[in-house]
Amino acid sequence: MPNLLKLLLICLTLSFATQTLANDPSDKLGNCMIDALNGKERKGLAKWIFLAISSHPEITIYSKASSEDIDNSDKYVGKIITRLLTVDCPAELTLANQRDPLAIRKAFELVGRVAMQELMSNQVTMQALTNYAKYTDQEKINALLTK
Repeated sequence: MPNLLKLLLICLTLSFATQTLANDPSDKLGNCMIDALNGKERKGLAKWIFLAISSHPEITIYSKASSEDIDNSDKYVGKIITRLLTVDCPAELTLANQRDPLAIRKAFELVGRVAMQELMSNQVTMQALTNYAKYTDQEKINALLTK
């Protein structure tokens, strides 16, 4: 697999908390890519991230995804990434790559955040993420916070 594709895959799965500057070329690239995504594609990226995370050896037993499902998702995302970089945002890609060796990584972190937001905007998902609260000892936590 070419190094650029490996980097793109790694970047999509890395932390989504990197901060970027408004006039930074990588921010412009990321924003161009985000603007070029439609709702269906954002959901496709969210699905791809879920499938990638579910490949972890300790989590895979909980996933019903077949190898065909995973391969189809990989193909779909590969086509989206190719289009974003070569059709929708080639000028932004070129400039960002010239100015910052980490530009592509930063741009894909922005795109990854959008995909995660797609997952997190679902009410059922948010409820599932907060269900743990009913098992926390709020009194112990509050006692530490009020000292």
